[in-house]
Amino acid sequence: MADHIVTSYDQELKSLMTKIAEMGGLAEGLVADSVTALTRMDVTLAQKVVLTDARLDRLQHEVEEKAILLIARRQPMALDLREIMAALRISNDLERVGDLAKNISKRVTAMNGNFAAKQLVIGVEHLSEIALEQLKNVLDAFTLRDDAAALAVRKRDDEIDALYTSLFRELLTYMMEDPRNITFCTHLLFCAKNIERIGDHATNIAETVHFVVTGEQLAEERQKSDTSSTMGSVTQD
Repeated sequence: MADHIVTSYDQELKSLMTKIAEMGGLAEGLVADSVTALTRMDVTLAQKVVLTDARLDRLQHEVEEKAILLIARRQPMALDLREIMAALRISNDLERVGDLAKNISKRVTAMNGNFAAKQLVIGVEHLSEIALEQLKNVLDAFTLRDDAAALAVRKRDDEIDALYTSLFRELLTYMMEDPRNITFCTHLLFCAKNIERIGDHATNIAETVHFVVTGEQLAEERQKSDTSSTMGSVTQD
C-alpha cells in the first residue's frame, strides 16, 4: 500500500512538471511567432498568437490546481515542496511571457501593415533572439536542475538591458530626424520593452531554479542596466 502511495505521488509530481514543460514550449513558440509577425507585418500570424495565448492561460490554471491539490493531499516537505512552489512561480512567469508576446502581436495588428524602413526592426529582432535564447536556456536549466546554467542566464540579463537601452536611443533618433517615423517607432518601442521584460521573466525563472537546487534565495538584488527611464519611460499596455 505504501509503495502504491509513493508511486502515485511521484506520478502526480511528474504530471505537474510535464505541464510546466508544455507551458515552456508554448511560451517560446508564442514569442517566436509574435516577433516573426512583427518582422513580416503578418497580421494573420499576430492574431493567431493572441488566440493561442488563451491556451497558455488555461495551462497555468491547471498547474495552480494541481499544485494546490498536491500540497493539500500530500503535505510535501523539503525538496518536494520546493519543486511544487517552483512550478507555481514558473507557471506565473510563463503566463506573463505569453501576455507580452500577445502585446507584441496586438501592436502588429495596430500597425496594420504600416511598415517603415526594415532597419528599424533589425534591433528588435536581435533583442528577441537573445531573449528567446535566455528563455530556452533557463527552461533547460530547470529540467536538468542545473544551478550553474541558471545563474549564467541571470548574469546575461545585463546584455538584454544594454541592448534595449541602445535600441531605445536609436528609435528616438529616428523619430526626431523624421516625424513620419513617430507612429511606427512608438509601436516598436513598446514591442522592444515587452521583449526586455520577457528577459526579466527568464531571469526570475533562473532565480527559482537556484532556489529549487540549493534551497536558498539569492541574497543580492539584481541590478538593472536599462537606463531608458532617464530619457523617458515606455509604459505597458
